[in-house]
Amino acid sequence: ELPPSEFMQVADSTWLVLSVVSNGREPSGSQATGVTKIARSVIAPLAEHHVSVLMLSTYQTDFILVRERDLPVVIHTLAGEFDIYREESGECVPVTCDDMSNGFLKPKPTASSTLHPVQSPQTRFCVLTVAPDTLPAIATMLIDVLFYSHSPPKEAEAGSQDLDSITFFAFSLIEGYISIVMDAETQKRFPSDLLLTSSTGELWRMVRIGGQPLGFDECGIVAQIAEPLAAADISAYYISTFNFDHALVPEEGIAEVIQLLQQRQESGR
Repeated sequence: ELPPSEFMQVADSTWLVLSVVSNGREPSGSQATGVTKIARSVIAPLAEHHVSVLMLSTYQTDFILVRERDLPVVIHTLAGEFDIYREESGECVPVTCDDMSNGFLKPKPTASSTLHPVQSPQTRFCVLTVAPDTLPAIATMLIDVLFYSHSPPKEAEAGSQDLDSITFFAFSLIEGYISIVMDAETQKRFPSDLLLTSSTGELWRMVRIGGQPLGFDECGIVAQIAEPLAAADISAYYISTFNFDHALVPEEGIAEVIQLLQQRQESGR
């Protein structure tokens, strides 16, 4: 319904959403665990089969987006590990490899993924949710933060691997559930009784992946970050964008995360 304009760029591909559930239930939203719990079983196999994914963590659960044209490869890759269903008129219908065999082509081997640089700003972030019926009470503040409060991004100095701060605000509304990521200073502008977080109220630090726009075609970007964190059993909250990917980890674990990713970069050289 959005009219074409010079202000909006739209990727050519149509994307489908994969929602991973355990024993028929989505993970609890009491604590964001993110990509670490599905890295080995979903993200890594898709990367090995050269399927590009976009990752979207929310307060309630995590979603993996794959291009519609890659769906046959996705089904064949994951069918051995998962029961796969598609939604039809609100009902879940089982999907088998035979259903998706038409047009299935085994992907051709490609060169290994580019090892992208990572940066870790000093900014501390909060992962929050808000009850839908209280959203009108903060709507004006949300609009101000989303559209009017941000200064132009500062360019990192040449060769710099760290940023003093980063402007980042993510808002998602999925099936009525609201998820927000904002820095701790911005959170202070909102009524504290309306923004809900985990019982621990922990703060998160960010690792930003990419030195230039990543685009949507490269495979294995999420896996490069998710796999070492999964191996170390470190929670992560992951958001892919066109320009960069962003992984949020608990503040107390940021030093270990940086060390792990530095080791990954050194071993990949």
